[in-house]
Amino acid sequence: MPRDYYEVLGVPRNASEEDVKKAYRKLVRQVHPDTNPGDKTAEARFKEVQEAYDVLSDKEKRAKYDQFGHAGPQMGQGPGGFHWETPGFDAGSFEAGDLGEIFRRMAGMGGAGGFDPGAATGRRTRGSRRRAAAPEAEAEVTIPFLTAALGGKVTLNIDGREVEVKVPAGIEEGKKLRLAGQADGGGDLFIKIHIDPHPYFRREGKNVVLEVPITVAEAILGARVDVPTLEGSRLTVKVPAGTSSGSRLRLRGKGIAGGDQYIERKIVVPKVEDARSRELIEEFARLHPENPRADLGWS
Repeated sequence: MPRDYYEVLGVPRNASEEDVKKAYRKLVRQVHPDTNPGDKTAEARFKEVQEAYDVLSDKEKRAKYDQFGHAGPQMGQGPGGFHWETPGFDAGSFEAGDLGEIFRRMAGMGGAGGFDPGAATGRRTRGSRRRAAAPEAEAEVTIPFLTAALGGKVTLNIDGREVEVKVPAGIEEGKKLRLAGQADGGGDLFIKIHIDPHPYFRREGKNVVLEVPITVAEAILGARVDVPTLEGSRLTVKVPAGTSSGSRLRLRGKGIAGGDQYIERKIVVPKVEDARSRELIEEFARLHPENPRADLGWS
């Protein structure tokens, strides 16, 4: 005999539809096969919970269950889940001597294998019905750049419930995460990921790029500058003498999920307004004449 459906869901017999749904959601998250791979006990419990919810979430089935218990949910149709009315007989007026004929006809309806209640009522028995898959749902969330790069956890509010989602390191824009059993009705919820831009890091696949401004003097003479990394540490890197704007330095393994971090130098040219500074720049130009566009095809 199956367990009482109210006991299965852990709700009282006067529980509201919303109470039944909340209890079901909580249980299905605990015993869903995707959450417990290979656990036969959890799989059996999941089926038991689904069966209980299938009845208690349906007003008609629940009313019959409350009246007849596990006699149905073809409940109300007599013992065994079928009507006692049989072809050619009046269920309310047959004589005791007619019982033999009744059972002979009933046995004949089931063929050599005996009586089939499902065949007598024109429908399949409850155990043979194929359960419809729970509906899936989709939601979208925007997460911080560093959470997407390094991995972490974010808390989402789904239908008034707080759900903690584990984000794998290196997840990309537009990818989806599946939350088993978290959709309304116990189906899977798919979370589409959007990523906030970072104020100074830029992503290129598994690599990240950090644009580092340097002065004209640092570019010409060389220098050492401190730069941040994704995980929050700071490193001192060398700017070689004669560095051009846009050149890159690679920090191996400091990117996303094994990628690299690139330091991209950007020369910041000062605004020269005084006469003396202009004279010095003009003198420098005379001492170091060059045309950086000489080797370009369009020059």
